[in-house]
Amino acid sequence: MESSDREPLVRKTSSSYHTFPESTARRLDREYLRSLHNKRLYLAVFAAVLGNFSFGFALVYPSPVIPALEAQTNPALRLDQHTAPWFGSVFTLGAAAGGLSTMLLNDCLGRKLSIMFSALPSALGYALLAGAQGLWMLLLGRLLTGYAGGVTSASIPVYISEISHPGVRGMLGACPQIMAVLGSLVLYALGKYLRLVLDWRWLAVAGEVPVLAMVLLLCFMPNSPRFLLSQGKEDEALGSLCWLRGEDTDYTREYEQIKDSVRKQSRRVSCAELKDPFLYKPILIAGGMRFLQQLSGVTCILVYLQPIFKKTSVILKPEYDAALVGLVRLSSVAIAAVSMDKAGRKILLFVSAGVMLVSNLTMGLYIRFVPASHNGTVANTSLVSSANLPAEPTNYITLIPLLATMFFIMGYAMGWGPITWLLMSEILPLKARGVASGLCVVVSWLTAFTLTQFFLPAVNAFGLEVPFLFFAVISAGNIFFTGCCVPETKGRSLEQIEAFFRTGRRSFLR
Repeated sequence: MESSDREPLVRKTSSSYHTFPESTARRLDREYLRSLHNKRLYLAVFAAVLGNFSFGFALVYPSPVIPALEAQTNPALRLDQHTAPWFGSVFTLGAAAGGLSTMLLNDCLGRKLSIMFSALPSALGYALLAGAQGLWMLLLGRLLTGYAGGVTSASIPVYISEISHPGVRGMLGACPQIMAVLGSLVLYALGKYLRLVLDWRWLAVAGEVPVLAMVLLLCFMPNSPRFLLSQGKEDEALGSLCWLRGEDTDYTREYEQIKDSVRKQSRRVSCAELKDPFLYKPILIAGGMRFLQQLSGVTCILVYLQPIFKKTSVILKPEYDAALVGLVRLSSVAIAAVSMDKAGRKILLFVSAGVMLVSNLTMGLYIRFVPASHNGTVANTSLVSSANLPAEPTNYITLIPLLATMFFIMGYAMGWGPITWLLMSEILPLKARGVASGLCVVVSWLTAFTLTQFFLPAVNAFGLEVPFLFFAVISAGNIFFTGCCVPETKGRSLEQIEAFFRTGRRSFLR
């Protein structure tokens, strides 16, 4: 059907859109959601989240590589207790820069082209890591892959939320985390295999594969209808929605709802408008969630997972522990994806923060009070240097750190991992979504950089238990923040969520 043939339908739907009784509108929405074909939508989401696969792969790259670089015979590549923290943390600094640049890229290039743009620094970064001849090449490679991760972190959740409909947006909103976890798990598996048969450089070569696949697939995917409408490209927006929903579905009513919302926010946000609760409340909530998510310690734990297990002398080999934790993380995110559109966002956030609180508290108290002779902890040894020592656990009580870490990752992955990204893309108003999502990513990764940079010095100065007790306190704060500030968005369109923040009427979220 050509766009000119659709115009009478669009006008007719537009007039009825404003006159439907609320009960009739809800019934029509349910019938419409049941009529949709989602295969092309799922394909577009899969193409986009390959960027998250690469992000997860690059994030935990230091975990198996740091021990290999510490044992390097080449002094130009050898890491010590001063350079290893930078190798682990410079990625997050790059991610913050990527989020900052996405504040412009999202609105200038669009969501899809921003994701595709991230392939350039990512591919260059992996090439530097694979061919590194000195420390500067290692750090620059990590910085560039981090920059690409920051761009995808800010662009992919927005792209997914804008092309999805309320019936599957929660499930699809969890896909970025699922793919990031899968990328980390593949890195752990390849790290174990390649260390046995090949050089550590091949891990970086393997990282190029999902980047190239992402670019090729996205070439055939549509841009976000909301972004196209914000650029005045109505025919392209209608064609994009038709491709995503299916030609034989009555998508014109959804198109008019989106068009009406975009029309109300046609101007770019100004500094004076930031005083409006409609803008600053969702931005503060999204930024606060990203800040608290990183303060819970997840990036530190993932980056230094194998050295942490070496330090606590878990009864299994650290590389197997890391893979086991990755499997737990993957299954937990999958559970969140299935239950998010049924149980709701807030209940999962409460459960997630509670599990993280108990897990961090258990880990901190275990390290603090269980004698080193029983828990196998290497005394008076830094976390990095202990990675080179053989683990010689003598007691099954050393399983406690492994179980505590598994439960922490499970709690994080079923709530505060995927939902913070999803809510960021749901609650931010369209006129500020590109800039605000980039701002939230900057907050997130600057926090992660600070924690990752100071994690090892804090461990060396105060002991491994202190960071975990701090993370427990933050997890308790997450519970209060969820109860006081976070709205429930389950089953609501982006336009309904915006109406809630614009009017303050909770009836829009019921």
